[in-house]
Amino acid sequence: QVQLTESGGGLVHTGDSLRLSCASSAPLYSNWSYTMGWFRQAPGKDQEFVARINYSGSNTVYKDALKGRFTISRDNAKNAVYLQMNSLKSEDTAVYYCAASSWATPLRGEHYEYWGQGTQVTVSS
Repeated sequence: QVQLTESGGGLVHTGDSLRLSCASSAPLYSNWSYTMGWFRQAPGKDQEFVARINYSGSNTVYKDALKGRFTISRDNAKNAVYLQMNSLKSEDTAVYYCAASSWATPLRGEHYEYWGQGTQVTVSS
């Protein structure tokens, strides 16, 4: 069982940066090597994919519109995953969720078995 806990959210202004962290209660790279992902859900909107990173950190995938502003990374020794968000915009306001998948290439949210409770990011102009 993997328990994920996000942190680092908060209220920032347009153009600011924020780094989200996701701590796992279990090793993310061991007998079960998890692909880790970040998703977000804005008020009144569907959940959307933000980024994912493979078990070793050698491969990352981003939502096209976020490329260049967001960076996902992981530290398997610390059982942690991070999301660096730069040049934040008001449309980035959402609850951000960390998730773990045993799939090598998870294509949808349904492919992630474990989810955190989310951390709120609010970008004010």
